[in-house]
Amino acid sequence: MAFTVASVKPDTGPFRPPNFPLDAGDAFRPVGGHFSADFPLGTYITFAYKIPLAENQHFPDWVHDRFDIQAEAEGNPTKDQMRLMMQSLLAERFQLKVHSETPMTPVLAMVLVKPDKTGPKLRPHSEGVPCEASGVSMFPPVCDVYMMEMPPNAGARAGSRNTTLELLAGALRGIGRLDRPVVDQTGLSGRFDFSIEFVPEPGTPSTPSADAPAEVPGSGFLEALREQLGLRLEATKAPVRVLVVDHVDRPSAN
Repeated sequence: MAFTVASVKPDTGPFRPPNFPLDAGDAFRPVGGHFSADFPLGTYITFAYKIPLAENQHFPDWVHDRFDIQAEAEGNPTKDQMRLMMQSLLAERFQLKVHSETPMTPVLAMVLVKPDKTGPKLRPHSEGVPCEASGVSMFPPVCDVYMMEMPPNAGARAGSRNTTLELLAGALRGIGRLDRPVVDQTGLSGRFDFSIEFVPEPGTPSTPSADAPAEVPGSGFLEALREQLGLRLEATKAPVRVLVVDHVDRPSAN
């Protein structure tokens, strides 16, 4: 699948949010085939393939610049169809060539503190407010998105509704500023609602070595994870699928 027309231009102006979330989740509203975003190349790649980029890859400096991409497609494609179109656009305009690998990687395993029991702020979505409900004060106000609030001089709050624990594990690295990927090893399936409030730690927490004790030392975020969501993180190794860039070129002007 491919966009019928697309414009790719370097952008140094103010950031403009995309017209739908470019994440691994399902959040999407019909956009009539229009794609609009303003991100570095890495964001477009991970959106297109739903696989994180392998770390320690060497890229030219321009890869970290933002590119304004405006594109049109016929009909009213789904989010996954937009991903396929982005794969085609990246191959055509950036000459992108990639392959995936699944190496054994130092990770943090997300497990339950108590077997088969989640915390008070991590509940099955079926027990919460339906996604189609209106006029209800909820955080986040809509389903299928991840939101994080960090007011000045206050604690942080993050949450999602109608999500999976696999997606939650993938989001924890950014929420908690962790140095390793997080993988879901809770054994729970289905859809969940969660919210977590914590005091961000100053700086970036260090990650335990592979020889360290299994459980990560506590912090504001990790204590909230345990008390509110009934989850803890263990340092281990696991196979993690990642994307390796074999070739990429700066796009020509258009």
